[in-house]
Amino acid sequence: MALRNLVLEGDPLLRKTSRPVDEITPRIIKLLDDMADTMYFEGRGIGIAAPQVGVLRRVFVVDVGDEHGKLEFINPEIIESSGSQVDGEGCLSVPGKTCEVERPEHIKVKALNRDGEEFILEADGLLARCICHENDHLNGILFIDKSVDGKIYSTESEEE
Repeated sequence: MALRNLVLEGDPLLRKTSRPVDEITPRIIKLLDDMADTMYFEGRGIGIAAPQVGVLRRVFVVDVGDEHGKLEFINPEIIESSGSQVDGEGCLSVPGKTCEVERPEHIKVKALNRDGEEFILEADGLLARCICHENDHLNGILFIDKSVDGKIYSTESEEE
């Protein structure tokens, strides 16, 4: 298990656009594995993108706990979207904050897997939301930028 340090809100790296992966090397495979370990650590998250661990590459990992299990995306591209859903979101890189975000209800995403094979995945609901959230990270966008009412809520307890 290899945990990576999370890059937190305020770090300019989170606002940069990630570069495509030209070749899937052992370094990219290690990045995928480390990202998953970091995401799963103490049950903290359901998705993580490479910029969140300080790497500006178009890579993310998601696991929303459904039949798909862990999914890895290299050079993802959302090629279709439809419908609308609004729900609360949080982020490992923006601890202690949530807000309501509108996302597509259904998406179709094209990406490469760790073996360099292209795949297309259709996703609905939470999985579609998570993929869109992580894909935004690759473009320097945080969920708090998309608050439907401009309000960002603290999840920190009022009591200490």
